[in-house]
Amino acid sequence: MIIRSKAPLRLGLAGGGSDVSPYSDIYGGNILNATIDLYAYCTITVTNTHKIQIYAADLKHDIEYDLQPVLPIDGTLNIIKGVYNRLVKDFHISNLTGFRITTHSDAPPGSGLGSSSTMVVAIVKAFTEWWNLPLGEYDIAHLAYEIERIDLKLTGGKQDQYAATFGGFNFMEFLKEDKVIVNPLRIKRWIIDELEASMVLFFTGASRSSAKIIEEQQKNTSQGNTIAIEAMHNIKQSAIDMKEALLKGDINSYARILGSAWTDKKKMAHSISNDSIDNIYETALASGALAGKVSGAGGGGFMMFVVDPEKRLSVIDALNQFNGKIMPFHFSEGGCHGWKIYN
Repeated sequence: MIIRSKAPLRLGLAGGGSDVSPYSDIYGGNILNATIDLYAYCTITVTNTHKIQIYAADLKHDIEYDLQPVLPIDGTLNIIKGVYNRLVKDFHISNLTGFRITTHSDAPPGSGLGSSSTMVVAIVKAFTEWWNLPLGEYDIAHLAYEIERIDLKLTGGKQDQYAATFGGFNFMEFLKEDKVIVNPLRIKRWIIDELEASMVLFFTGASRSSAKIIEEQQKNTSQGNTIAIEAMHNIKQSAIDMKEALLKGDINSYARILGSAWTDKKKMAHSISNDSIDNIYETALASGALAGKVSGAGGGGFMMFVVDPEKRLSVIDALNQFNGKIMPFHFSEGGCHGWKIYN
């Protein structure tokens, strides 16, 4: 038997960072995000052996273990092993059999598209399909969050797991005690089409670790840094304002809010932007972009720009001078899903 799953990556449109503790625990967070047609993939092949084979195809990393209920968390493909360990423990899986698990993603780690968390969701979904686990959407997202943030102690927020699980355009509320409310948005088709025509996604060519940036944000909140906290309040409000603009199809207001939020975001941590990012940003604006921001925590990865559709090619031509890549995309509707193949 073969089990496959896929989960969509996301663009963080507004509110990014307000989903990170301790800010979300103290003030509550608001996030507006949307998934796109880039995915994290997982395949489990049941081998009926006494071996567990793990292959991260995009990293070209292959390891093998004897069949056992707990795999070592030793810095090598910990995400895959962390999911396996947690599910075996929580659901008391005793009739273990050998398998091979293969993963890959359309975006590299550190892309700013939530690729690591999306991969965790895809892996959880694949095991859920294989072992027929009683997990709904909220269960999968919360479990993926706990595996990543608590079990593996990886620094980050909460939005990525919920975006990958639910899919589509969502306005999310993050409250104390890890309570999350996902509000799906019914965006009219013409608004989505206009938004796709008005956006350019650019990979800077430099992936980054979000951990240090997020740790600095957490430190600023914990120590009561008034500039950083006020900036985060503005970022949180931008998610509410952008939701209204998006539902109305007001792309000019959408662009203005995006640009203001980027200005506030740079106040959250020193390494969110750098000379290279600033140069790319200013070049895009000079070529006709209305606004832009880095997707995710910052520091590198993907940048998104809102443009006048008639000036789209001018912006793309200007960005092509940098050592990066334009990434064509469309917004996606569905969240993570899995299926079985009987052979």
